[in-house]
Amino acid sequence: MNSNGASHGLIEWHGTTIIGVRKGGKTVIAGDGQVSMGNTVMKPNARKVRRIGEGGKVIAGFAGATADAFTLFERLERKLEQYRGQLMRSAVELAKDWRTDKYLRNLEALMIVADAETLLVLTGNGDVLEPEGGTHSQITAIGSGGNYALAAARAIDAYEEDAETIARKAMQVAADICVFTNDRVTVETV
Repeated sequence: MNSNGASHGLIEWHGTTIIGVRKGGKTVIAGDGQVSMGNTVMKPNARKVRRIGEGGKVIAGFAGATADAFTLFERLERKLEQYRGQLMRSAVELAKDWRTDKYLRNLEALMIVADAETLLVLTGNGDVLEPEGGTHSQITAIGSGGNYALAAARAIDAYEEDAETIARKAMQVAADICVFTNDRVTVETV
């Protein structure tokens, strides 16, 4: 990695904020639309949150390299088919593959995935992380503006009962602070 943060002489792609909020029987994943290369916004309206699996019962958002994320979406969809829509089992199996498979190991992305009962963060280290919070609410965030969104959502959580409202307000805070995050938000709910 060189002094400007790029590896192997390539300009590093930055940017995204993805947040997952589970509260009041509703789970929401929201993400911004900005893709940046260096100091340039390459695309302001990318769709980093989508429905996957049979009937769209699983929602997922990614931070990281776009092609890598699409590969992971496809792999997760296959796992969901193989394990009959069981998100936790599918996520664990994907994480195992991601950590041990020579090709997948090089993918650079993080994912937040959710269904009606489960909210998870998946990493290339083989981690399947369930955010703390218990039955009342769970909040997690990833990406360059993830910490801003997470802090905002946690502050709002005590005063707001609607998961989507929490996610949207937190995304607005992240967009106001993080230069690699914009206010063109995609929201999916289960």
